[in-house]
Amino acid sequence: MIDPEICNGKPVLRGKHITAQAILEFLSAGETHAEILRQYPSLEPEDIQTCLVYATRLMGHHTLVKQIA
Repeated sequence: MIDPEICNGKPVLRGKHITAQAILEFLSAGETHAEILRQYPSLEPEDIQTCLVYATRLMGHHTLVKQIA
């Protein structure tokens, strides 16, 4: 969910103040799903899976960045 009034418009999980970016950062740091769920008891296992699907879809978008001299 993206709402400019919540977490500066960053994608969040089910309207909570927990960003997809935060969950992905925990995963990339080696945190287990169980540890993330322990730290955020309001999350469901499906929320973590949703973050992974979101990241996968983002990687499917092609972006071109031009360097301006």
